[in-house]
Amino acid sequence: MTDEAGEIVLTKTDLREVTAFAAACAEEVLGVFEADRPDDRRPRDAVDAAWEFARGGERGKSLRDTAAAALKAARSTGTDAAREAAWAAMSAAGAAYLHPLAKATQVKHILGAGAYAARAAELAAGDDRDAGAAHLRRVVPRATPVVVDVLRRFPAAPAGGGRVGELIRALDAGLRALTFPGAEAGLPLGADEPGSRG
Repeated sequence: MTDEAGEIVLTKTDLREVTAFAAACAEEVLGVFEADRPDDRRPRDAVDAAWEFARGGERGKSLRDTAAAALKAARSTGTDAAREAAWAAMSAAGAAYLHPLAKATQVKHILGAGAYAARAAELAAGDDRDAGAAHLRRVVPRATPVVVDVLRRFPAAPAGGGRVGELIRALDAGLRALTFPGAEAGLPLGADEPGSRG
């Protein structure tokens, strides 16, 4: 659903669901970062701030600050896998700031944490692409009908972006293919059907 100006209508519930999904994706690889930098809490703090917003907190300074701190943590890592894990955490906190613009580039706000986490899993496994695919298979079922509905309001993920871009497009395709009870009857996803958390 978009208005005449090409803006997508996003509710606070939509943003909370998207952020919860991003936090769940990033949380899986926090250990990759922490194995490299055991005393650095910045990525974990970013994921915690994302969860706080997803569970009813407000968007604000904490989210922005922890996202920026996770980005700085990514620059201080000793391994590529740890860097990608920190970027996943940064993306989780940033998911709350999904812009209501009908542009394919906005899909990264929804799926960036999942893609960076999948890349971290690959690199931690010696650049094994099966590890990234396994991560995506684990996180796709965690998407709620609201997350899928929000994603479908945007154009498909854009080309480019290297391996992380490939993972974003794979996650995008996997989520867009999901079906939920009630969808076949014409109910909008996330509209009070069983399983909706919104």
